[in-house]
Amino acid sequence: MKTKSLCPECLEVIDAEVYESEGGEILIKKKCEKHGEFDEVYWSDASLYHKFAKWRYEGKAGTTLTKTDKGCPFDCGLCPEHTSSTMLALIDLTNRCNQRCPTCFANAAVTGYLYEPTMEQLREMMIMLRSETPPCPAVQFAGGEPTIREGFVEIVKMARELGFAHIQVATNGIALAKSEEFCHQLKEAGLHTVYLQFDGVTEEPYKKLRGIPALKTKLKAIESCRGGGLNSVVLVPTLMKGVNDDQMGDIVRFAADNLDVVKGVNAQPIAFEGRINESERKKGRITIPDFMKLLEEQTDGEIPKESFYPVPFVVPISYFVEAWKGVPQLEFTVHPHCGAATYVFVEDGKFIPITEFMDVEGFMEFLGGAAEEMTRSKVGKIRAIAGLASALRRFIDKDKGPKGLDSLALLEGVLGIGNREALAKFHRKTLFIGAMHFQDAYNFDLERVKRCGIHYATPDRRIIPFCSYNAIHRPSVEKAFSVPLSTKTKAD
Repeated sequence: MKTKSLCPECLEVIDAEVYESEGGEILIKKKCEKHGEFDEVYWSDASLYHKFAKWRYEGKAGTTLTKTDKGCPFDCGLCPEHTSSTMLALIDLTNRCNQRCPTCFANAAVTGYLYEPTMEQLREMMIMLRSETPPCPAVQFAGGEPTIREGFVEIVKMARELGFAHIQVATNGIALAKSEEFCHQLKEAGLHTVYLQFDGVTEEPYKKLRGIPALKTKLKAIESCRGGGLNSVVLVPTLMKGVNDDQMGDIVRFAADNLDVVKGVNAQPIAFEGRINESERKKGRITIPDFMKLLEEQTDGEIPKESFYPVPFVVPISYFVEAWKGVPQLEFTVHPHCGAATYVFVEDGKFIPITEFMDVEGFMEFLGGAAEEMTRSKVGKIRAIAGLASALRRFIDKDKGPKGLDSLALLEGVLGIGNREALAKFHRKTLFIGAMHFQDAYNFDLERVKRCGIHYATPDRRIIPFCSYNAIHRPSVEKAFSVPLSTKTKAD
């Protein structure tokens, strides 16, 4: 497949090809006239690549803020070439951090300047996101380390007041570990989910990835969240081959043992920002199929790679709910090779993926057909709604599912059409497991950027896809809205 990519040396757009190797891998190769040829692994398993490619949907971004001038990815903002709406918006509150990770893509603490948007700028960014079509439903505060930003509790309150349905923070957990009361304040302010940096269940991965032994801090942060009422923690391991790829099973088991507060594991295969030695990059490179296979091996087959599907797999849910409620829904039309996810039930210490007892592909096909029927006529909508309960039960084999499985409550929870208790019941019993592979300049594919649904909001009123922001735009945005670091700030 022909595509466009970046030269990892000069960041110019160059022609590229995504192709299948004789060894069954998907690779991306490209040539820069100035810096030569590059060949990089894109997906390590061709069969899984082709399976995920089947779930590709064409979408469109409802909001355009910039013009097409220099071409993708330099016109980000969103430009007319972008085809997916904002599923999740990130807002960097500061580039200061209370940790010095050698792997930090935000490159905090080494830039020499302070980037901290004002409260008014933050409000304007959030209003811009809520003004999108459809409105952005979720915001994640990031950095740097967002919890050290002065007025962080007030910023969370502002997001709640502006109507975000889901408010998250991406954090190393240090501030949370120090204060259960701080966690309680964040809960009361409206914070829903803590995306906690969590690289393993032993100290070794932290020493390599964070430069310090940090496991005790992570455990204390989880206890503070539990005590403070923040009962939705997602563990986020930065996954690197030879560092913590032997711990995926243990991380998921740890999550299952703390299911009252830990609701998910979302692995992020490491992205190599900046220049890096080729042998070191290839030694550490890990892809989404690697993650799925590791988890299958390390759970003795209880969570097989076949239980994972790409993000756009759930697009028929949006079609169905939109037809049901008559309200436009966010469509997850991101590139099918950006991420993978599944839900698992935990019972008697064992994992039961939802795919083990539910025909998920048949279910999605049914939803797509039902959505079409409901949109054709009022009679079709009445008929579809009347037969919904019995139709939905066809897709579940209760004998293979967890004990006491309530099929209708489960499906209502998946669809989000039941009451809040049905949805809460679903999430109390399940663990979300996913992986999102953010791109670096070596494996950069502009087709993925154009379909990205995770966007940064910036003070200059732009909305920029995650991967292009970190590969290209971050330095110019931060420099434009920053001041030199003072001696005091450096000490912080």
